[in-house]
Amino acid sequence: MTDDASTSYRDAGVDTEAGDLAVELMKSAVAATHGPGVFGGFGGFAGLFDVSFLKSFERPLLATSTDGVGTKVAIAQALDKHDTIGQDLVGMVVDDIIVVGAQPLFMTDYIACGRVVPARIADIVAGIARACSATGTALVGGETAEHPGLLGPDDYDVAGAAVGAVEADDLLGAHLVQDGDVVIAMESSGLHSNGFSLVRHILASRNIGYLDRSDDLGGIVGEVLLVPTRLYTSPLLRVLPTGGVHALSHVTGGGIAANLARVLPVGSWVEVERSTWSPPPVFRVLSEFAGSTLESAEGTWNLGIGMIAVVSAEAADGVIAQLSADGIPSWEIGRVGMAARDLSGFTQGAKGVDGGAVRLAGAYAS
Repeated sequence: MTDDASTSYRDAGVDTEAGDLAVELMKSAVAATHGPGVFGGFGGFAGLFDVSFLKSFERPLLATSTDGVGTKVAIAQALDKHDTIGQDLVGMVVDDIIVVGAQPLFMTDYIACGRVVPARIADIVAGIARACSATGTALVGGETAEHPGLLGPDDYDVAGAAVGAVEADDLLGAHLVQDGDVVIAMESSGLHSNGFSLVRHILASRNIGYLDRSDDLGGIVGEVLLVPTRLYTSPLLRVLPTGGVHALSHVTGGGIAANLARVLPVGSWVEVERSTWSPPPVFRVLSEFAGSTLESAEGTWNLGIGMIAVVSAEAADGVIAQLSADGIPSWEIGRVGMAARDLSGFTQGAKGVDGGAVRLAGAYAS
């Protein structure tokens, strides 16, 4: 045993040289997200962003969000495919920023792993960087932490945080929602990053492996499940200036009803018509594997709707047309009501928000 501190650290399971190599491999991907707002470049102790432009705001508000991608990382690890999980992270974090009408400014990421494999870390960060570029978000910093003994050699988890800005008068939310507003669904790309503990439980109970081929799912099971989260930020940033959008809801944990209820005013209600869409095969097949119904998964999965907009009746057709032309298939799923009615069976508010009431009604389209 030597007295060299770096050797001792390597003996403990931490390879600082591997960490340095991972940084070198990711540098170009991160730098590609940097615009004129990034100050000081790459590799500092703190990321810096020039917000001088906020001086032109009457009342600038900063918006922030933080999240991870949950147990979807277990699928990526099983397939040894790590270049899409970064988009899931950006989708979960940055698409929460747009919900209040804010433009995302910058993001940081955090990767905890049992062992630094430089190419793997670079793949993860490259995916984050590509998605940051797609949403107009600068990736200004991050951290890769090696935790031997706490995580297995091939285990890792990812998390991130982002900051955006919005003019106070442009803030979206329940305070703008009116009687008769149209509720517009935006198609998801699949499971996104929610409900994977249920997915994994269902597959394990059927002895289905991630590398197995499923004709029902249409391919290798793990590859179908790894389809990355759709990004809504840039199309919505192009829609918002046209006017009429009152509120947005990101359909993540809790499903459609709970997340929509959070952005509706107290006393309002929406009946979401299931007949307006057909949940994609991945949801139907997993429900069949579980021996359950699609309805039983409504509080867990997005069932084909990744984002919801509450829009004035006058603006609804234009918003649907613009989003669809921008690559986000969209359609009307209901209308906001304010009249007094029996709300039995409705989800009322969620996650600490005393909001409106929502229930899904009817049967799904076949």
